[in-house]
Amino acid sequence: MSDADTIFALSSGQPPAGIAVVRISGPQAGVALAALAGRVPAARRASFRRLKDGQGAPLDDGLGLWFPGPNSATGEDLARTARAMLDEWESFSQRIDAARGLTAGRLKVAVVSTAKYFVPRFLGTFCQRHPEVDIALEVLNRDGVVQRLRENRDDLYVMSAPPRDLEIVSQAFMANPLVVVAPPVHPRAGARRATLAQLGNEQFVMREQGSGTRLAVDAHFRAHAFQPRIRLELGSNEAIKQAVAGGLGIAVLSRHALEAELRDGTLVELAVRNFPIHANWFVVYPRGKRLSPLATAFLETLRFPGEANVVPRAEAGADAPDSP
Repeated sequence: MSDADTIFALSSGQPPAGIAVVRISGPQAGVALAALAGRVPAARRASFRRLKDGQGAPLDDGLGLWFPGPNSATGEDLARTARAMLDEWESFSQRIDAARGLTAGRLKVAVVSTAKYFVPRFLGTFCQRHPEVDIALEVLNRDGVVQRLRENRDDLYVMSAPPRDLEIVSQAFMANPLVVVAPPVHPRAGARRATLAQLGNEQFVMREQGSGTRLAVDAHFRAHAFQPRIRLELGSNEAIKQAVAGGLGIAVLSRHALEAELRDGTLVELAVRNFPIHANWFVVYPRGKRLSPLATAFLETLRFPGEANVVPRAEAGADAPDSP
């Protein structure tokens, strides 16, 4: 691709979508715009245009915006603006439906990978109450969710370690206990509570750097002056559970990710002093964001989940007392 190329980019909302954005960039963008819209509109002012193909046949109607160089908006600026327009239109449509006593539309939620073990239950409860709602659920690692939060791509975000460098609103809604797990044949399985020092010779299988679980575990180990022996770093809970079951080491994971394994005996929770780590799950959105009616309703589901809640609500508790 050269500096002389004219680039066409099309984006729209999730199908079915009623709005699409066509961005034309490059030195011949004005010529291309004139061919498509009949003429180049006034700079930086929206104007209604009828779009036509090369033979003059009508294609569609739309708003034209012309940003002449060299001091023009960047593609990223325009993409953010387009997304904001689409989000505002969706929110407006939801408010109209809400005024008519209807709750319909699309709810977009991005969650970190560990949250996939329980967020669908909340969404199921929500959809039972609002059956006309469509759900768009993104499951990513923490870096991916934070990037979507930074770009304001979704209605709400669920994570255990909200970023500190962004202007956000974060609300704790559920406890996230982090526990030590091992294969059932481990010598300490079923034994009395151990100290961290007694785990000094154990090999640990850890989540990758930057994950919410890893941030909490590293901070806990630093607070107790414990240096783990790390054998593996893996990017998913499923891979870690398989590694632990295969005898490659022990791990610290969210109890939410272990429900099936602890129930069927594939893994066991070790009794360790100063565990579980008392973390929380947070629902997050940008400060100043006007939440859609659906997002507001889903927040209420998280606060008062009914049957969907699988552990006690989040609270700043102290470490569990040692067993005798």
